Amino acid sequence: RDMFEQAKKNAPCIIFIDEIDAVGRHRGAGLGGGNDEREQTLNQLLVEMDGFEPNEGIILIAATNRPDVLDPALLRPGRFDRQVVVPNPDVVGREKILKVHMKKVPLAPDVEPRTIARGTPGFSGADLANLVNEAALMAARRGKRLVTMAEFEDAKDKVMMGAERRSMVMTEEEKKLTAYHEGGHALVALRMPASDPIHKATIIPRGRALGMVMRLPERDQISVTRAKLQADLAVAMGGRLAEEIIFGHDKVTSGASSDIAMATKMAKAMVTRWGMSDKLGPLAYGENEEEVFLGHSVARTQNMSEETQRVIDSEVRRIVDEGYDTAKQILVDHLDDLHIIARGLLEYETLSGDEIQNLLKGKPPVRDRGEAPKPTEGPTSAVPVTGAKPSDGPMGVPPAPQGT
Repeated sequence: RDMFEQAKKNAPCIIFIDEIDAVGRHRGAGLGGGNDEREQTLNQLLVEMDGFEPNEGIILIAATNRPDVLDPALLRPGRFDRQVVVPNPDVVGREKILKVHMKKVPLAPDVEPRTIARGTPGFSGADLANLVNEAALMAARRGKRLVTMAEFEDAKDKVMMGAERRSMVMTEEEKKLTAYHEGGHALVALRMPASDPIHKATIIPRGRALGMVMRLPERDQISVTRAKLQADLAVAMGGRLAEEIIFGHDKVTSGASSDIAMATKMAKAMVTRWGMSDKLGPLAYGENEEEVFLGHSVARTQNMSEETQRVIDSEVRRIVDEGYDTAKQILVDHLDDLHIIARGLLEYETLSGDEIQNLLKGKPPVRDRGEAPKPTEGPTSAVPVTGAKPSDGPMGVPPAPQGT
């Protein structure tokens, strides 16, 4: 109440409420006194908004990343009746954001914001700011006065895949297993036409992964096809299958846990959210959005029968098994290629998409032993060059690196 009184005294003015979902959640759950206090705050907010006159010169703006949990009364005409969606920036927006942050750092002549923007689909404004900051730090560590495209390329890898953990000691057996695991992901990705192009494959531990295959979409994605989802499922299964085929059933490791979790989540979304199950048809199951205080894990089965849940579980397993079988067929049919990619990763540690393609054609990478790989370019992928070092992750499950 005091806030609105202050606003009227200082009119014309703007009131901005960030994270409005903290006080504006759907009323009526009745789970305790804390919520009662929150409801009183919401009720007072609604009363004050109704007391506005059009000529008072006060604009009320609120922001949230959970519009689905807001009380409908907040969104009625006369209150927050004009909604503006702010998604991650497209390629034009990314270029403009990069130019703003690049004003603060000394750039080399070879830096091209447009090229970097095209090679960073899915990046938010904060990601881009972090990218420029990391590139500047890398240039400083290397004793450079100017930030070049090489630093931006390395910074992009750090932002997308995590920091390198070169101090982590891996045995030769672990390196070999990781190389075949990542080689399995890479080979399946190459042989699935609907898969995103490979940006890089590495067996250098990054973040919490022992290795990684990073794929980048050729353009900003608005929606995802069934073929693309099936390809992603097969790619996710490729690492575990490579371990099983090369080392045997008893030597399969726990390294594929994140792959299995991602595949399961994706298959469940295909069945329950995107209507991609022939048995269940184009219906949405699971999330009961009315139970906004119970959390998704509690509320997800509220609007389905036990029989429907069994069918959903069966369909999820079928979709994952189909991806598993597809990946297995590819790896068995192209086993020699798997050996080539794994040997390349063991020798060079990091390979770009083009270098993997060339390896399969009998052309080893042309670079010094200590040099970082040249990122993907040319006809293999429409993902643009992002470095002087010649270069390149929505659905409920965004394009994610396949880690061990």
